[in-house]
Amino acid sequence: MESKGFLPVSDRPSNPARRQFIRATGTLGVGAALGMDATAQTAASGPSEGASQGNSPKPGAPAAKRQNPGTSSEAIPRRPLGRTGVQVSAIGIGGHHLGDISSVDEAIRLVHEAMDAGIDFFGNAWEYYNGITENWLGRALKGRRDKTFLMTKVCTHGRSGQLAMRMLEESLQRLQTDHLDLWQIHGIVYDNDPELAYAKGGVLEAFDQAKQQGKVRFVGFTGHKEPAFHLDMIQRGYPFDTVQMPLNPFDASFHSFEQQVLPELNRRGIAALGMKSMGGTADAVKRGVVKAEELLRYAMSLPVATTICGMDSLEVLRQNLRVARGFTPMLENEMDALRARCVPTAADGRFEPYKVSLRYDNPVTRMPHGFPLDPTQREVKQMLEQGTGTWEPL
Repeated sequence: MESKGFLPVSDRPSNPARRQFIRATGTLGVGAALGMDATAQTAASGPSEGASQGNSPKPGAPAAKRQNPGTSSEAIPRRPLGRTGVQVSAIGIGGHHLGDISSVDEAIRLVHEAMDAGIDFFGNAWEYYNGITENWLGRALKGRRDKTFLMTKVCTHGRSGQLAMRMLEESLQRLQTDHLDLWQIHGIVYDNDPELAYAKGGVLEAFDQAKQQGKVRFVGFTGHKEPAFHLDMIQRGYPFDTVQMPLNPFDASFHSFEQQVLPELNRRGIAALGMKSMGGTADAVKRGVVKAEELLRYAMSLPVATTICGMDSLEVLRQNLRVARGFTPMLENEMDALRARCVPTAADGRFEPYKVSLRYDNPVTRMPHGFPLDPTQREVKQMLEQGTGTWEPL
């Protein structure tokens, strides 16, 4: 596969937003660098408008204050969600890995411990493990919805806005809430996905309808394949609030979202949501190329609203919390040195398989485009066992 956008570290364009971010964090901390009120960051306070108010369907309603544990130096930083006026925790929990946990009770325990530590951003998707992870997260958030910023993804994958609204109702039911803080299109991973999203009767019309009905506060899209597809989505003009993408030091020199998409998001005031800081599988850590702490610190040091992490055990959660509490961003020379170390193994995508392999294309992503499924995938096996291997082409 062509290594589009590959540049040696010394030849990459400078990143003014990154330099400004580092200068500010050198004396004021992460929150101040991103335009956050310094008092709000250092005080042990809850999410100012970041969480939803109970089950109220009114988007933008202010949330009740809550107390973060520990002293101000131990608190997880809070950052602005782009131009929305909302703040979220600088690290978030991804929903897919909840389905890798052995039981719902263990998943609930992880969610509760994360919340008690000050994490309020929780993500999910309608299709993850055929609805299991939304169900589990909904059970975990019961009685705690007002303390969370809740995101899930709609999985029409080019099909109709009518189907999107059906999926929204199913997600709300599973998550035991009457509205989402953020609803995102899942998986802009094929070259015609932007065209399909913008088509008449498509998912963007569902976005507008859901916001008008008070069932969704903010909207965005996600993807992990090709930066050009993200740029196409943005440049077509819909006013997205957020964009989610892989950000890690391997990405910096291979089909790079950091180099191509992140500056455009910051220029437009769209909140950047980082994901796959560990490359999805942490294989680079397992092979001794980098340390887990380095990868997370790198991702969190970029000018993003939050870094969404897949966590499938309390051990992983606590490892990440050690980095996130009282977070200290990397200096520019540290980031350059880490990028340089990753260049030799970045150019073939071995540690970013979601860019070069179908392994990360969920089955519902591939079916509407007529692509074959991978029968070894756990979710495909579940689908076939449950007899849900076909899909209504609305």
